[in-house]
This record gives sequence, C-alpha cells and structure tokens, in this order.
Amino acid sequence: MFSISILCDAGRAYAVASEDRACRREGRLLMPMPIKLMSASIDGILLAETGLFRDDRGFITETWSEPVWREAGFNATFVQDIMSCSARGALRGMHYQIEPHGMGKLIRVVRGAVYDVAVDLRRGSPSFGKWFGVELSEANAKVVWIPAGFAHGFVSLEDDSLVYYKCDAAHTPEAERSLNWRCPDVGIEWPIEPVIVSKKDAAAPMLKDAEYNFTYAPQGA
Repeated sequence: MFSISILCDAGRAYAVASEDRACRREGRLLMPMPIKLMSASIDGILLAETGLFRDDRGFITETWSEPVWREAGFNATFVQDIMSCSARGALRGMHYQIEPHGMGKLIRVVRGAVYDVAVDLRRGSPSFGKWFGVELSEANAKVVWIPAGFAHGFVSLEDDSLVYYKCDAAHTPEAERSLNWRCPDVGIEWPIEPVIVSKKDAAAPMLKDAEYNFTYAPQGA
C-alpha cells in the first residue's frame, strides 16, 4: 500500500538503525529515539515509526522531538494538541477545515486501536476523491501525518481508544466542514461497521455536494 523512503542521510539512517538494534539486544535506551518516515500511496500523507523501548516495567517512547523530526525532513509547526476517547464502533469523521484555516494532523493512538482514514480533496490531485486507511494502535505505535487538503476520520476498533493529535492550525469553528463517511463515490472500506455516529456526521454531504477549496501541489514542488 505504501513505499518506504527514509527522509534523511542514508548512511546516518543505517547507523542509527544499527545502534537501535544493538540497544534493544543489550537492554539499553537509545536517546534521542530514531524515527522512520514512509511515503503513503497518496502524495502528501506520511507514516512514521518511532522508537519504543520496552522492559519489565513497561515501555517508554518519545511522542514528539522537534529536532529529530526536523532532521528526518519533517518541518510542520504545531499550535494545538487534541485528544479523544472513543468506544468500539464509534466513528468520528470525515472532518476538515477549509482554507485559509486548513489543518494538518499528526496522529497516534495512545491506548486501544482505530482504523484511520484520509480522503483527498485537493483539486488537481491525481488521487482526488481517493482514500487511504491504516490501523493505528497502542501495540504498533504507528503515527500518520495527514496534511491540509484531506478529510480525516476514524472508527474505533476497541473500547476507550485514546487518539492524540498534534495540529498545525488552531480549531476554527467557522471553517469546519465534513464529508459523509458512507459516500459511495469515495467507497471507504471500513473494517467494522460504525455503530455510534453523531447526527452531524450522519448528515454530512456527499463528495459531489461537499465544500472544499484545496489545490494540489506535488510534494517538493
């Protein structure tokens, strides 16, 4: 579904990965913890694997280290953090903010598991109207970056799933828009049937009626 591309010097990335493996074998904690960034099948979305150290006490991980992420090629500036708790089968989505208040989100699951989905709403994008989905969980410790220009949502796969977002724009109620999670023109394949959906999300417009004002710019352009 996606291809791996580590966005830092290849030699240093290999050295960091080798040191990380050595630390795991020897029970040592490597700080700062290394990350890997991976390009998803839709341009602009990134997946990340972050360091996670486990021992008989439990685990420790760095949820955010600006110098480490910047060295890996990630340069977003965050202004707001959000956390939600959801019951199994609860759906939140598909939400976005129109420009000039477009919001990018760096998303991880602190407890439980969710199926996280993004839909491309950027005019001119070769993947316009297409969706990308990934399971995020406490166990796999994956992180996903969804930039502005996408509708975002998830269904909770476990009770009391805690989802933690870092956002590069502030919540702006007048810019809030939504896309219907059941839109047939998008065709999201949810792994379980959502059974708890807010009235607002249930009444969200289909793609042909949704309001959006995003324009596609190829990554790196």
